[in-house]
Amino acid sequence: MFLFGKPATMPSAAEALPGRSTPILDPRPHKVLGTPIAGPYPAGFEVAEFALGCFWGEEKAFWQVPGVWTTAVGYQGGFTPNPTYQEACTGRTGHAETVRVVFDPSKVTFEDLLKVFWESHDPTQDMRQGNDVGTQYRSAIFVQDDDQRAAAERSRAMYQQQLSAAGYGEIKTEIVGPPSPTFYFAEDYHQQYLDKNPNGYCPNHATGVTLPEGFAATPLQYVE
Repeated sequence: MFLFGKPATMPSAAEALPGRSTPILDPRPHKVLGTPIAGPYPAGFEVAEFALGCFWGEEKAFWQVPGVWTTAVGYQGGFTPNPTYQEACTGRTGHAETVRVVFDPSKVTFEDLLKVFWESHDPTQDMRQGNDVGTQYRSAIFVQDDDQRAAAERSRAMYQQQLSAAGYGEIKTEIVGPPSPTFYFAEDYHQQYLDKNPNGYCPNHATGVTLPEGFAATPLQYVE
């Protein structure tokens, strides 16, 4: 996941790779949670989708949150249908590495997940996270509905205040949707990568800046 010299500007639809008409993944159950990553999802559960750099470590951050039912990694926000990892790495698909989070809103809120999102990366970096450079490493929230968009925008404004007070610059995070663009599941070896590869490399680019107390409806208790 440590890439240099990749394009840091979005391609146009005409410049994007053609992709393919069929999915590249035959989904298996979540290796940690045992739940289906591609559905069907239980009635009343909700979906959130976040791009925040290398999706290996970021997926783990979300699957550890109580109330999260399943997670998956994929490619989202670009033009190429059903891209491969190698294609996404060229910068010519327009997709960001994204984590899909399916959650029980009676146990964890979208605001709780936004707190994890903001505090798990540096959203002031544009088209990169540290030495991971390219459009696939950009920061984005792909929202499902107007309520998610309102919560995302409110959290962005609140986090910008906290970052500015700590000496950081402007947030570069995109908020896209609704509707959320198509999520294309990544290859099986990327799914729950850090459980399959406990010594796998995925750097932490968190700023150490937190959202104000009381932003989320309930405090989070992480599973070690």
